[in-house]
Amino acid sequence: MRMGIFVCIFVLFLASVSVNGADKEILVKKVRGNRVCSQGWECKQWSKYCCNNTISDLFQVYQFEELFAKRNTPVAHAVGFWDYQSFITAAALYEPLGFGTTGGRLMQMKEIAAFLGHVGSKTSCGYGVATGGPLAWGLCYNRELSPSQDYCDDSYKYTYPCAPGAKYYGRGALPIYWNVNYGAAGDALKVDLLNHPEYIEQNATLAFQAAIWRWMTEIKKGQPSSHDAFVGNWKPTKNDTLANRAPGFGATMNILYGEMVCGQGDIDPMNNIISHYQHYLDLMGVGREEGGPHDVLNCAEQKAFNPATASKNDS
Repeated sequence: MRMGIFVCIFVLFLASVSVNGADKEILVKKVRGNRVCSQGWECKQWSKYCCNNTISDLFQVYQFEELFAKRNTPVAHAVGFWDYQSFITAAALYEPLGFGTTGGRLMQMKEIAAFLGHVGSKTSCGYGVATGGPLAWGLCYNRELSPSQDYCDDSYKYTYPCAPGAKYYGRGALPIYWNVNYGAAGDALKVDLLNHPEYIEQNATLAFQAAIWRWMTEIKKGQPSSHDAFVGNWKPTKNDTLANRAPGFGATMNILYGEMVCGQGDIDPMNNIISHYQHYLDLMGVGREEGGPHDVLNCAEQKAFNPATASKNDS
């Protein structure tokens, strides 16, 4: 009997492109007719997404500084913690999977603004009479200051048991809560966050990585990741349509916060998140009009993917 041998033939070559006036080399190869690329440390895995601009091509240090202008003000609570390089380093783990590298330049910029819009709204301390208002104070926090509990759920004691003395209160750029979420994030990032949840408030790159993991991951069965819902990879089912759920920024709020924000009508918590997104689109030179119409931006009439206010994975 003749044994069939499968041979994968690819062609490897260098493409030289100009980015922001500087030459940049991209490794390109074709595998089974499909074009995949690698771009140094920032997008080093072979991926179709690495053939596009990387985040650092589109989003510069000065833009990060403008978005989070007050984060190192003396009254902020995480002075000196958050910085541009930590964000870019964290993003490099997920750029080969499409984070900030999906679609053309406009979609890439919009996703960066959408993700950071959530981050800014959840870490702002500029409410009340603070100079500049809430939109200027993103990344003021890196942890919950006065946790009401340890956020230990014993129902996960066989999969993600709470470590003695560990407290699973909100930490990070998109704060995560509860032992189950720390455990899942730790598995994905290959860091022992179950036994050491404090690592997230000690390392800004890890804090951003945990947030991007949450953005890119299908946390619950039957619903998309925030990334897929935003860039249009998700195709709603008939039940989604009946529940007024559709791709766009509004759906990302539904996925991340459920009925705490969505399906409650025109409420301030929802509008605050939208305002951050639109403000960041403006600061990044994209323009808030590119965020889409109101029915795409909001989730006021969307039924929650997981209608349980106390659900651990919605925190």
